[in-house]
Amino acid sequence: MPRPAILRLAPLLLAGASLAACEVGPNYHRPAAPTPQAPAYKEISGWTPAKPSDAADRADWWMVFNDPTLNDLEAQVEVSNQTLAADLAAYQQARAIVAEDRAQLFPTITANGSANFSHSAGGGGTVIGGTVVGGGAGVNQNYTVELGGTWEPDVWGKVRRTIENGKAGAQADAADLANAKLSAQMTLAADYISLRQLDEEKRIDDDTVKAFQASLDVTRNKYQAGVSTEADVDQAETQLHNEQAADIALGEQRAVMENAIAVLVGKSPTDFTLASAAWTLQPVDIPPGVPSTLLQRRPDVAAAERQAAAASAGIGVATAGYFPNISLSGTGGSEAAQIGALFSGSSFFWNAAGSAAETVFNAGLTHAQVQAAKAQYDQAVANYRQAVLTAFGQVENNLAAQRVLAAEQPELRASVTSSSQALKISQNEYAAGTVDYTTVVSAQTAALSARNAELQLEANRLTTAVDLIVALGGGWNESALASK
Repeated sequence: MPRPAILRLAPLLLAGASLAACEVGPNYHRPAAPTPQAPAYKEISGWTPAKPSDAADRADWWMVFNDPTLNDLEAQVEVSNQTLAADLAAYQQARAIVAEDRAQLFPTITANGSANFSHSAGGGGTVIGGTVVGGGAGVNQNYTVELGGTWEPDVWGKVRRTIENGKAGAQADAADLANAKLSAQMTLAADYISLRQLDEEKRIDDDTVKAFQASLDVTRNKYQAGVSTEADVDQAETQLHNEQAADIALGEQRAVMENAIAVLVGKSPTDFTLASAAWTLQPVDIPPGVPSTLLQRRPDVAAAERQAAAASAGIGVATAGYFPNISLSGTGGSEAAQIGALFSGSSFFWNAAGSAAETVFNAGLTHAQVQAAKAQYDQAVANYRQAVLTAFGQVENNLAAQRVLAAEQPELRASVTSSSQALKISQNEYAAGTVDYTTVVSAQTAALSARNAELQLEANRLTTAVDLIVALGGGWNESALASK
């Protein structure tokens, strides 16, 4: 394009660039959140972790349980879980949309070239630039090379607010992905604990069935010796059959839990098996840190805050509707009858244009769109504040559970010891004929109940530790969103 053409277009380009410095709508500031002023959580009072660790600050937080099988399963969640795969695709789509929005800041440049040939029987020729060329019989030629450009300068910041909206939305999707991953990891850990609890219940029930069978044998021998009644035999048989049925029912519960784990790690339940194993999981203590760090460690809170940022930018997008749309366009190129003359000075042509369009009347549509955007922002802020309150509530609840369960465990352990002693005494007394069989049944039931209660409490302490780690955000940190 010749220098005069560039000089004529320069004022339009400079005007568009200078106007594009302004952005309508509010600049976003993180909303105030109802955070506690205390330096520590309320429920931490009176409870000090016996075995401090950095489990809550690690990405692979489940390793605190020291279970190789659990570690292997957790590693498969991120790779094979199809729900997480869908969430990842949604995040990648959001990032691509941001790139689409950013492209609107720049002009669109097109290039065209053509070569036309025609044949006439003779006569007038072709007029180009007021000159007749190619006259007479023969082939007429025309060559054109052209560059064109259109640009809608972002005078009112609509595109930049759209990018701001899209980027915050993509960051929210990234936080949602992290939260979904954390949720899947938590569910897997809880299901694995339940499966191992069922394995231990099965072991206890197997031992109990053997003990009940031995009691039935003793009762039958006493009945045959005439020192016991047939009712005692019936009662012993009933107790044995009930426990055998309960033992079998545990198999169905374990199968359901095993299938749930298979789905979480992205495998078909038909092809997935977890061998039974001994109960080796031990309760762990999780240091909660201080309340002031929680908002940076919870991906769901970060997602809610980013949604508020996106909604704030949406107000600017809607507000830009009050202002005119400005568009610049231009073309330039060369046209000649001979290909060798395409780049001669006399063959160049150009044109430039600018336009502005303003909506004069739309029955209050723009105003309604702005009000809707503001309401959406208010909703997002309320959701963010609610997410903050929920986060602190979950931490406090799990700290309370940790404290109470830790205090309860010695009592249940003592109950197991005393009930086992009572069972031995009742069995000896029954063998000596000083008590009836009902006393033995009661003692057996109490001993079994105590053992299962202790196991349930240990499982509860484990799942509460998982819940607390997740309530603290696992190993995630808000800094992970900086590059999104």
